[in-house]
Amino acid sequence: MRPALALLEFDSVARGIEAGDQMVKRAPIEVIRTGTVHPGKYLVLVAGEVADVEEAVAAGRAVTTLVDVVLLPDVHPDVAAAVKGARRTGGGEALGIIETRTVAAVIQAADAGVKGAKVTLLELRMADGLGGKGYLLFQGTVSDVEAAVEIGSASVPERVISVVIPQLHREMGENLFADARFADRVGEE
Repeated sequence: MRPALALLEFDSVARGIEAGDQMVKRAPIEVIRTGTVHPGKYLVLVAGEVADVEEAVAAGRAVTTLVDVVLLPDVHPDVAAAVKGARRTGGGEALGIIETRTVAAVIQAADAGVKGAKVTLLELRMADGLGGKGYLLFQGTVSDVEAAVEIGSASVPERVISVVIPQLHREMGENLFADARFADRVGEE
């Protein structure tokens, strides 16, 4: 069995830190990352055995209300790698994009999409430089990307927007896959 993954998204930095502390005191979990993101939210990303992660999430929920939360008891390996910053390249005739209002929602959409269709999860961007939003990039055949975007979007009721772009233009692809952060790319020139 694959490990579980959970992300809790708090609208208070202080309460988020308190919740994270309660989580690791309650269950033997791996804290992948915690920290602040715009606009003034605090994220706690953890992994471990399913029962331990469920117990830790319950402890975090008990501290305060959440902006959003995702608990994936059987997280797809590509999603587990992407939340740790892995970016993939790949060929495909279509690019799928799902943009969400929260980080928890984009992780949920990514997991549902890669489990539901034969696509490559190229990147998962979470909050930083995005005003707290998240977005993901799928690549594959047009029909597979359409399916992944539909499945991923349906798994999160509050998505912002989703699109499928057949045959992404070469210049857009080169820029997008180099680094989607505009200011970082302009600084390289």
